[in-house]
Amino acid sequence: MRFVVCGEALIDLMPEGGGTPAESPWVARSGGGPLNSAAALARLGKDTHFLGRLSSDAFGVQLRSHLEAAGVSLDLAVATDDATSVAVVSLDDQGKASYAFHFHGTSNFNWHADEFPTLGGDDWLHFGSIGAVIGAGAKNVLDFVSRTDAAVSFDINVRPSTLPDRAEYFSRVSDLMAAVGRGGGIVKASDEDIAWLVDDDSDPLGYAEGWAAEYGLALFLVTLGPDGAAAVWPDGRRAQVPGHRVEVVDTVGAGDTFMAGFLSAYTVNPRDVEAALRRGAGAAALVCTREGAQPPTAEELDAFLG
Repeated sequence: MRFVVCGEALIDLMPEGGGTPAESPWVARSGGGPLNSAAALARLGKDTHFLGRLSSDAFGVQLRSHLEAAGVSLDLAVATDDATSVAVVSLDDQGKASYAFHFHGTSNFNWHADEFPTLGGDDWLHFGSIGAVIGAGAKNVLDFVSRTDAAVSFDINVRPSTLPDRAEYFSRVSDLMAAVGRGGGIVKASDEDIAWLVDDDSDPLGYAEGWAAEYGLALFLVTLGPDGAAAVWPDGRRAQVPGHRVEVVDTVGAGDTFMAGFLSAYTVNPRDVEAALRRGAGAAALVCTREGAQPPTAEELDAFLG
């Protein structure tokens, strides 16, 4: 199976510590949810192709090199002279990341209808995050997902600062879930994503079940931070696995890597959803032990899971 991962590739500017009142050190890391998922899938040994808009600027060159080093094919990537998008990352005392985005007029948000390929029934399209929701090209992403013949998964990956209006954000996410549901696809969100979208943190799995039924999804996946992950079917069945207690360096790329781990197993044996959840949770735990989004190889994940 060929995985095609569609969405943003950007630069995460991360603080390095120290500095002076006039100057502070930062490191520019390759990032973006879809880029992270593509790199993770490739490192897990999957045939992975990145469908994103990559700038000709210096940061764009870095992003291309990062993807190629991970083993991701760039034959579907779109070359553009638009500047690379940038996210400024802040980490709290537990290593949890938050983001401030600099996106206006940048590479990830100007999709044109003729930039999307035709995918077949043997392809798996994974997409999501910010570029599917905001920007001039978001409608073209929706149209692409709506008409594709590929199997589809969608990572909601809410970023409230990019569109603070909950109702508007949920409306756009709903359209995307409906498009995914037309093909019986999969949607993933964190418990925090769901809580923000509905302004209620009481029952994320209940909302996931309702959306799975409403939109005709095959599964709705919910990551639960250190408590693991769950899958919910539209008929109310559930599967859940615990998380792993690890020393967290930061959480950058955790959800993106979870999705890669899950898909790497689910597409081999769709009947064993629990095994796929375990692989996703293990991959996410490993990436949290590393600085930035550095996903594990298949061998590292196998050794971790024992």
